Amino acid sequence: MDNQVSERTREHLGIKSYQALYMTKVYNWMALALLITGVVAYITATTPGMIGTIVGSKLLFYGLLIGELLLVVYLTSAIRRLSQTAAIAVFLIYSLINGLTLSVLFLVYTSASISTTFFVTAGTFAAMSFYGYTTKRDLTSIGNVAFMALIGIIIASVVNFFLKSEMMYWIITYLGVAVFVGLTAYDTQKLKRIGSEGFTTEESMEKMSILGALTLYLDFINMFLFLLRILGDRK
Repeated sequence: MDNQVSERTREHLGIKSYQALYMTKVYNWMALALLITGVVAYITATTPGMIGTIVGSKLLFYGLLIGELLLVVYLTSAIRRLSQTAAIAVFLIYSLINGLTLSVLFLVYTSASISTTFFVTAGTFAAMSFYGYTTKRDLTSIGNVAFMALIGIIIASVVNFFLKSEMMYWIITYLGVAVFVGLTAYDTQKLKRIGSEGFTTEESMEKMSILGALTLYLDFINMFLFLLRILGDRK
């Protein structure tokens, strides 16, 4: 029955409209997650008891970071087994926890520079996502290069944690911006392709839109963090 509904929906809307419907769901879920993250981060940073608890306990802070990682792994690996409601819950809980950990940025950078960087990130993200959605060029090679560069950034960041080289820090920062600019375009094109292939049920489309939103959310957040290193005014 669900499959028949999905097929009728696709036939009624046409492939392009069906694809647009899927992408709209992706962007809506991503926007909601960013809103939750931003609101939670601001409230936490401006509530002395909350920010004091997070900063004052390394065990809690790193526990939240590990929890975030586990939620991402769980959602991406178990998305097909989860119900639609469960997938939404995991995604929103992840965005909330991310807001708690990102609240420490308000202790390091001025609120004005955080806001400015957010809008710069939003503009860059929108431009690259639009490019990825509209271009006829296959961006697979760019995605592959960006993914390999991302692995290099992770390894270099771990090494520089001990070396504390300022030059390496800035190389990683600018390379990080470039990587997530490229991944934004690539991931958007990949999601567009997924949307054009259709889904077996309406629920599967909803769940895959959550997974797509997580992908673009991660691109946005990481681009923002790297740009903040460049544009942020430290207190």
